[in-house]
Amino acid sequence: MVTVVAVRGHAPREVGSKMILTAHEMWGSIGGGSLEKTAVERGRAMLEGRTQTPELLTIPLVPGPSDAQVCGGEVTVFLEPLRARRPCVGVFGVGHVGLALARILGMLPIELWLVDARPEMLSEERIGPTSGGPARLVVRAVADPAGVVDELPVGAHVVVVTHDQELDVVILRRALRREDLGFVGCIGSPVKRVHVRSRLLQAGLTDSQLDRLVMPIGLPEVPGKSPAAIAIATAAQLLRYLEAAEP
Repeated sequence: MVTVVAVRGHAPREVGSKMILTAHEMWGSIGGGSLEKTAVERGRAMLEGRTQTPELLTIPLVPGPSDAQVCGGEVTVFLEPLRARRPCVGVFGVGHVGLALARILGMLPIELWLVDARPEMLSEERIGPTSGGPARLVVRAVADPAGVVDELPVGAHVVVVTHDQELDVVILRRALRREDLGFVGCIGSPVKRVHVRSRLLQAGLTDSQLDRLVMPIGLPEVPGKSPAAIAIATAAQLLRYLEAAEP
C-alpha cells in the first residue's frame, strides 16, 4: 500500500491518497507521472525482495523531458508491505470425522491443513471434493504428524481427530506448548479427557497449558455422534474463532 503522507508545495494528489500494488497490477492513484512511476518501481522492488519493513520515500516533482507533471512540489509517500493471511485450521487425522470436517471447512476462505500418517487417507479420491471450495489446501502425508505442528503459522487452530490415542497425546503436547496457536481441540469422551490430561501432565505440561485444551470438541448443543454430526458441531465451534481472527 502506497499512501501520500506529506506534501510540500504543489502536488497532483492530497495527503491520504492511496494506491495498492502487486507484482503486476495496481489500483488507485497517487497522482500519475514521474511521482507514481517512482513509487511503483520502489514498491515492486520491495515486493520482489520480500521486504517487510515499511519505508518513507520523498519524491521531488521535477519534470523530465517528456513529463507533463510540472507541479514543482515534493511528495512523501509511505510504502507499507501487506501480507494478506487467511485464518488457518490444521486437521490432524483424516478418517471419517476428519474427512467430514475437512469437507465442511473446505467451503470457507481459510488455509486448511490436512495431516495424516496414512497416505491412503489423503488420496485424491478421498479429499478431492474438499479441493473444490474456496479453502486453500495444504496436504501433508507424513510419518510424524506431530512434527507438522511446528510448521503451522502463528494463530493457527488445531483439531486432533486421529485414529490413535497415543498419537493424539504426542500432537497435543506439541500444540499446547505453542503459545501462539489459537484453538486446540481433540475428539474424545470425558473419560478420555482425564486420561489425556494425565499423560500430558506426566510429559511436563503445566495446568495453564492444559487449560487451553478443548476436549471433547464440538458445540454440546448440537446432537448426534455420527462423523457428520461431530464435524458440524466442531465446524460451528471453530467459526467463533475464525470470525474473531478474520484478517
